[in-house]
Amino acid sequence: MKILVTGTAGFIGFHLVNKLLEETDWQIVGLDNINDYYDVNLKYARIKETGIIKEKIEYNSIIQSINQSNYRFIKLDLTDKENLLKLFEQENFDYVVHLAAQAGVRYSLENPQAYIDSNIFGFFNILEGCRLYPVRHLVYASSSSVYGNNKKVPFSENDRVDHPISLYAATKKSNELMAYTYSYLYNLPTTGLRFFTVYGPWGRPDMALFKFTKAILNGEPIDIYNKGDMLRDFTYIADIVAGIKGVLELIPTLNMDWSSDLPNQSYSIVPYKIYNIGKNTPVKLMDFIDAIEKELGKKAKKRLLPMQPGDVPSTFADVQRLIEDIKYKPSISIEYGIVEFIRWYKNYYNIR
Repeated sequence: MKILVTGTAGFIGFHLVNKLLEETDWQIVGLDNINDYYDVNLKYARIKETGIIKEKIEYNSIIQSINQSNYRFIKLDLTDKENLLKLFEQENFDYVVHLAAQAGVRYSLENPQAYIDSNIFGFFNILEGCRLYPVRHLVYASSSSVYGNNKKVPFSENDRVDHPISLYAATKKSNELMAYTYSYLYNLPTTGLRFFTVYGPWGRPDMALFKFTKAILNGEPIDIYNKGDMLRDFTYIADIVAGIKGVLELIPTLNMDWSSDLPNQSYSIVPYKIYNIGKNTPVKLMDFIDAIEKELGKKAKKRLLPMQPGDVPSTFADVQRLIEDIKYKPSISIEYGIVEFIRWYKNYYNIR
């Protein structure tokens, strides 16, 4: 089996590749453009940790591969349609896991163009590759952000998600619609995964746990939006990866039980599905900060601020469909996850 995983210099893609290398003998091609949205040294360090970089390498060509047994890394931008399609033609992938995207709700307020380029045009190019050089299954990252300000909790895949409140969320909802269309028109099996607040070792510097840990250790104040009155369904990275692996070979098929009279938003008569992957246990933001303080042995300087535009007060995943279909429920506790992240953070930054 051969699989393309996009975004492998990123947080989730890095962890997924490591797990696939541990547990399968698949041929893996990893792809990333290594943009400078955050520190590229962290991205290079992830690639090196996977074992494919033995010394510093400058990536200056359009496509450059680094070989390591059954894993190859390629530096390539998703908007480079010509070379992306050439890759699909040459490699003949069986599966695609598309995790590359411009992430972050708040950054979408500052640089909306980056989200259109990566999340719309880039995703379209992935769909075209899967159409022109057919794959067994396309699994792609969506986001809990698509639920917007929905009041009904927990958030179910069957809920309407017609009112995104950030451009990031709008691009992810667009991805789901685009995938559905390709499933309908070209019989391409697609599965979208709505991730809920992913955290853990090797995480992104723009996410709360990373920012809070760094600021507390440096004696700097932390920004707490909505004055701390927020709930988040924090989901540890290992649970996210287990969910991805679980749905990967669960290929959607035609579903003749689906009815347009009682439409279900998470699947269709065509080979298309949507799953939430979340802990199903919302945590108060202030309790989350307390747990970080406890592990660091140091109190945070708190700066209470109003709600940030594009943000939501709470997230809460209904994961019943995930449990029913792949017999898996995310279970790793926030206490364990915070300890593991801080252990990694101190080791990575050589903090004693």
